[in-house]
Amino acid sequence: MAHFAELDENNVVLRVIVVSNADTSDVNGVEHEEIGVAFCKAHYGASTIWKQTSYNGNFRKHYAGIGYSYDQRLDAFIPYQPFPSWVLNEQTCLWDAPVACPDDGKTYLWDEPTQSWIEVTP
Repeated sequence: MAHFAELDENNVVLRVIVVSNADTSDVNGVEHEEIGVAFCKAHYGASTIWKQTSYNGNFRKHYAGIGYSYDQRLDAFIPYQPFPSWVLNEQTCLWDAPVACPDDGKTYLWDEPTQSWIEVTP
């Protein structure tokens, strides 16, 4: 099974669907993204935009989720930015806080107004 993400005009993921291997493969059984995209367009409209995504994150960094964005330059699906101060790490395609979270075994939440980690106490 292959997974395809439908994108809006701003490259934001609208939905992710599963497509049969038979609908993504050539006559020799070799999978090609463009065959799967053609299948998606045939069923959901010629003007729709589709990118293949990997359930295991084997390519395009992350499995696409609704609200994720597709970055063409990085060829990656990127989760939404959790806070305005967080910066995209182009190696991992994840968002990094401006201050590292303490690594002391305690639980913390990010506080955007103070741009610091606040310990969660039970």
